[in-house]
Amino acid sequence: MNKNYGKIAKKQPVTEEMVQRLSASEISIPSDIPHGDMPGDKIEIGDSHIAKAKTIFPILLEELSKVTSTNPYGRAVVTVCGGSGVGKSEIASLLSYMLEQSGIGSYTMSGDNYPHRIPMYNDAERLHTFRQCAIRGMVDGGAMNAENLKQVQIWQEQGDDANADHVKENPWFSSYLEAGKKGLSEYLGTPAETDFAEVDSILAAFKDGADKLWLKRMGRDETQLWYDEVDMTGKQVLIIEWTHGNTDCMQEVDIPILLNSTPQETLEHRRSRARDGKVDSPFTMMVLELEQNKLMAQAHKAKIIVSKQGEIISYDEYKKLMNL
Repeated sequence: MNKNYGKIAKKQPVTEEMVQRLSASEISIPSDIPHGDMPGDKIEIGDSHIAKAKTIFPILLEELSKVTSTNPYGRAVVTVCGGSGVGKSEIASLLSYMLEQSGIGSYTMSGDNYPHRIPMYNDAERLHTFRQCAIRGMVDGGAMNAENLKQVQIWQEQGDDANADHVKENPWFSSYLEAGKKGLSEYLGTPAETDFAEVDSILAAFKDGADKLWLKRMGRDETQLWYDEVDMTGKQVLIIEWTHGNTDCMQEVDIPILLNSTPQETLEHRRSRARDGKVDSPFTMMVLELEQNKLMAQAHKAKIIVSKQGEIISYDEYKKLMNL
């Protein structure tokens, strides 16, 4: 889909001179800057987001000077990743705007456009995967009988079957919970859930000088699924804001930026936004925990790590912070 276009003229890379000049400059941030391409996505930029973006920006420029010097088109792919509610959309939009204002063309792309299923179906698939694997786990663990099954079905109807507290009075339930959690982990953030191959092909085409790209748009129902043709002529940086931006399933990412947060901080932010409903359900907590585990396993690859307090930290400092 993205291979039939021409290529941009070769561009100059981000140079050390530009880094020195731009790092010292002050960029004014208006209230209505452009943001990512996820349909219906609303971003609310606050002072903390601006402070973090300004902290990241000079280090990002230094990283860009290394990467763009090796690309014939002076291009690079940056990802802003982290847990739900950590500010990926806001900070990616800010970094893209700051690059544009500095004369470095940038486009912000949302990875949330690339699951195989629209959100309502993907949420259902996550739950189905968990329950199917959990029920099989009861069989394998010797816990399947009419009484236990009836109890599990009650918890399922209540939306409470991912609640680890049930194990205290029902030790047999651990077989259900552990198998379901394992199955869910093997689905979340994998090619079974998301079309990483398509994303990687887009990134490869961008880095290979494509002047236009067909980019997917995915809203929240069946009618909100389409592609836009996007002009990349003046763009040197493609920024992707996405939980899975540091995954091993993609090979074309040059500069992963990890915005760190604990699962508790993530959940509190989701509660304040109440974006998806039932944000404090045990199943949602399990999803957030598993996503956090994947982020921690991938963190060593991040070029820039930012603490919740907005400080740039090393990977060793990150490990101490996260008790790894």
